Parts: sequence; structure tokens; C-alpha cells
Amino acid sequence: MKRPSRRAVLGSALGVLITAWLAPGSGLAQERAYEWSWGMHPMSWMWGAWGVGMMLMMLVFWGFLIAGIVVGIRWLARQGGSSPDAAIEILRQRYARGEITKEEFDARKRDLT
Repeated sequence: MKRPSRRAVLGSALGVLITAWLAPGSGLAQERAYEWSWGMHPMSWMWGAWGVGMMLMMLVFWGFLIAGIVVGIRWLARQGGSSPDAAIEILRQRYARGEITKEEFDARKRDLT
């Protein structure tokens, strides 16, 4: 009797391994309509009012999170800038309205700075 070649033995062994690996998938791919329905789905409760409410709450959560990040960045950006001193600003407004003269403005400005 003729002995099989090494290539033939490896090929058949590889074929057996591939078949053993793929065989369970073919059983899982078969449709079992008698066992499965939407009521049996583990997430079947998700499709009712609770599911819609949960989706809306998720949108509200992400909206608040994104809005909070935007507001925080804007607040940090404003903190970095230098704002004019409130007393100097009041002094300028009084000078602009004519309540004080140029000499008074300069003297008080020197006192504040």
C-alpha cells in the first residue's frame, strides 16, 4: 500500500481543524423561530416608554456635560484677561460726565495707581 505524502496529511489535518472551528457557527446560524421572539429578547423592555425616557435622559446628560465644558472654557478664558480696575473705571466715568476736572482726575488717578 502506498503511504500518503506529508502534504496530504497536513492538508487533511488542516481541513479537520477548520471544520471543527467552523462547525459550531453553522449550528448557531440556523433560525430557531419557535424558540425566539421579541418578548424573549433580553432588552425587550428597552422599546417601551422606559426606553424612550432613558434615551432622552442620556441626551440631556450629554447636553449638560457639553454645555458645562463650554461654559467652563469660556469662564477660564475670561479669567486670563486683565480687567480694568473698578475704581479707575468709575473715575473715568465721572470725568466723562463732567463731575470732576482734569486736575482732579489726574490727582485721583495718581492716588489709585
